[in-house]
Amino acid sequence: MALTPRGDVLRTVMDYLEIESRDSVDRRRDLWRSISDKFIRTADGSYTLKSEAGEAMHTRVGALTEAIEKFVKPTVSGIKDDLRVLDLCSGLGYNTAALLEFTDASSVTVDMVEISAGTMATALIVPSPNPAHKIVKGAYEDFLLSEGLLSLRTSPPAPSGIELRVHCGDARAVVPLLEREYYDAIFLDAFSPRVAPELYTVEFISLLAGVLKKRGVLATYTSAAPMRAALIEAGFHVGQGPVFGRKSGGTLASMDPRMVRKPLDWRDERMIALSDAGIPYRDPELSADALEIMGRRRVERMSARGVTRISSAVKTPLYLGSEQVEGRTGRRVRRNLSRIGIDDPSGPEALYIICPQMDECICGCGEDRPASSRDRVISMRRRLMDLVNLRHLADKAG
Repeated sequence: MALTPRGDVLRTVMDYLEIESRDSVDRRRDLWRSISDKFIRTADGSYTLKSEAGEAMHTRVGALTEAIEKFVKPTVSGIKDDLRVLDLCSGLGYNTAALLEFTDASSVTVDMVEISAGTMATALIVPSPNPAHKIVKGAYEDFLLSEGLLSLRTSPPAPSGIELRVHCGDARAVVPLLEREYYDAIFLDAFSPRVAPELYTVEFISLLAGVLKKRGVLATYTSAAPMRAALIEAGFHVGQGPVFGRKSGGTLASMDPRMVRKPLDWRDERMIALSDAGIPYRDPELSADALEIMGRRRVERMSARGVTRISSAVKTPLYLGSEQVEGRTGRRVRRNLSRIGIDDPSGPEALYIICPQMDECICGCGEDRPASSRDRVISMRRRLMDLVNLRHLADKAG
C-alpha cells in the first residue's frame, strides 16, 4: 500500500475540485480556508501535512529550505547548460520549485513522479511559498486537466526553457520507461524506509542507476543503513549529505566517486559492511507491498545474524579493534563476536576485518588503502566472509 498524505484531506480536495469542474467557478481559496487547519506552516512559509502513518512530509524548518540545502545545492550547483532532473515523490512540488528558484541553467527539464493525483490536487490549494511554485502548479493543472480531474487552469504557463513533465503512478513502473543515462540529478524524496521501503530496495535503486548520468548525483534525506547498503549493491559510491533540519545528514550517491565529496562516518561504514543492519531491502519483482518487503528483510537478517553477519545488537561491530570492552555491554559484544568466530575484539581476526578503514595497515596484509566508503564497505565485507569461510572449512575438517 503506497504511503500518501492524510486521506481525509485528499478526499476533501477532490470533492471540492469536482464541484469546481461542475460549476466552472474557482473555489480554491474557499477550500484552503476550510482545510488550512490540517496543515502546519513551517519557518520558510511552506506548508507540510502528515501522512496516514503520522509521518510529516517535511521538516518544521521548511520544505523549500530543506529542498535547496539537501537536494538542489549538492546535486546541480555549477550546471549552466541543459539541466535534467528526476523528482521522485514530487508531492506538493516544493523540490522542483526550489530547483527552479535556485538554478540559472539555460534550460531545465524535470520529470516529476507522484503516485497520488490527490496530492497533486492538494498542491493547487496550498499557498505558493515562492513564484516558481506557481510554475509547478501549472504543470500539475495540465496533468489533472488531461485526466478529466480538473476544469480550470489558473496558473501561468511555464517560461521558455522550462519543461515539467508529470507522471502519476508507482515509481517502480514509471522509471523503467524513462531514458537511460539521462538525468544530472535524482531527488529521492519518498517517505522513510522504515514505513515505505518500496523505493529503497536494491532492485529499484538499480533502476535509478540506469537512468542517471555517470557523473550524475542522487540525493535523499535519509541516512538509513539498508538504503545505503542498497546503493552500494547497485554500484553507487555513497557519502554524507548536508545535515539540515533533521538529526542526521542525508545521503548523496553517484557512480563517479569524485562526485561524492564527504565519505560516510566510519561507524556507518562498519555497520553497513559487517552487521545485519546493513542488509538491504529487496523487491525482486518490483511489485511487493511494504509489509512483504519488510518481512523479507526481517527473515534475511535473522538467517544472517551470527552466520554471515555480526549481530547489530549493541552495535557490536563498532567494538572491533577495541582493547577495553568491559561490563554488561562487553559481555554482549564478546558473545556476539564469538558466534561468528571472533574470539577477541582486538585480536588478529578483528584487526584483519577493520584494516581497510585504517590510514595504515594494521593486520599485515599490506594492501592499498581503499579510497571511498563504498570500497571500504566492500573490502570489510569480503574480509568477514573470508573468516566465515575459513571457519566453515575448519569445522568440516574437524
